[in-house]
Amino acid sequence: MKILLFVVLGGLAACGLVKAQDAIPGGDVTDVRVLRSAEQEPRTALLGIPHIAQWKPEHLVVAYEAGIPGKIDMGGIDAVISTNDGSSWSAPVTIFDHREHFGAMQFGYANPVLYKPPGQEVLWCFVMRCPLNDAHSEDSHLAAAYSGDGGRSWNPVELAMTYTGPLVIEGDIQRITENGHPVYLLPAHRNTRRNDPLGSREQFVLRSTSLLDWSLGGYIPQPEPGRVFLHEGQIAVENAQGRLKMVMRTAKGDKEGEALDPPRAWSSVSTDGGLTWSPAKEEPDLWNAVSEGWFGQSSTGAQLYVYNDGHAGSRMALRYKTRAPGAAWSEERSFFDASIHNSYPDLIEAAPGDFRAVWDSGTTTRHRRYIRFSKFHLPAAP
Repeated sequence: MKILLFVVLGGLAACGLVKAQDAIPGGDVTDVRVLRSAEQEPRTALLGIPHIAQWKPEHLVVAYEAGIPGKIDMGGIDAVISTNDGSSWSAPVTIFDHREHFGAMQFGYANPVLYKPPGQEVLWCFVMRCPLNDAHSEDSHLAAAYSGDGGRSWNPVELAMTYTGPLVIEGDIQRITENGHPVYLLPAHRNTRRNDPLGSREQFVLRSTSLLDWSLGGYIPQPEPGRVFLHEGQIAVENAQGRLKMVMRTAKGDKEGEALDPPRAWSSVSTDGGLTWSPAKEEPDLWNAVSEGWFGQSSTGAQLYVYNDGHAGSRMALRYKTRAPGAAWSEERSFFDASIHNSYPDLIEAAPGDFRAVWDSGTTTRHRRYIRFSKFHLPAAP
């Protein structure tokens, strides 16, 4: 009976008679729900690229992009709040408003990255900011706002940037300690080649001691410069000595949007706080076909990689692999699969091995129509 019900509802969903948020998912996530839908935002073109943070136990904040019609990947940035561990969510509040004027200029925003520094009663939201007349957000600069009340209100702040070039951010901020003081690391990349044939595509890291001032750390070298487009990297702090590992989304360096052959994520490591990095190399067990994957390490020591399988541009099911300390990557397992578009997963660990996850979701034919939330627990090691 359950199998028959799944088939019937799946067919109805394909015909548009069952809403995407009602589709029965397959996968290992639990408590799946829609935080915000396109039906609730009739003036936006998309809802996408969400990011999650934990303010206090059971108090979660999710920021996401509300896209502007006619733009590829920019809009305003809104946030919703849950104080019961994701069971219910508030109406959205605005963090960055693309309708706001700065003299004669207006800006579009993209790719929010939330971060709460340990021991501080402040929540940060970093974004990409670019002139509103641009078609896309590849030539953005870093901007930020902070909240002192758990995401209910936000105050913009101008950053002190010694790195002044364009950038794209997406990965989580990581904190390490140097000489007894915190250092914050933000992965970023540059993609100025879309508008300039002599532009560059490079993955790098920004460093800060205060979250207000950001300087350039190190670029990620590769054996054949320019052959692989390394971007949207995610950093994990692997041990108490601050050994860093970055896993990156990949594409061909000379062809827009084409996957490598074979389609694989690449990685690099640093042992000096992100100032220098090893030459990037292929991760033979980690699939990546030009789509963002989430990489991180649990407080248990296990690593987790969540990604889209399939060919470049499909971005349907989310899969995952885990790796226990010193072991090989596990076999592929299903994270979320409802035969609809899903992409840009982001996770935060609420307790050892226990994660809260968000991603943008769609229908069988359209992407980025919903922001989804779920809970996920690392499976026991075999």
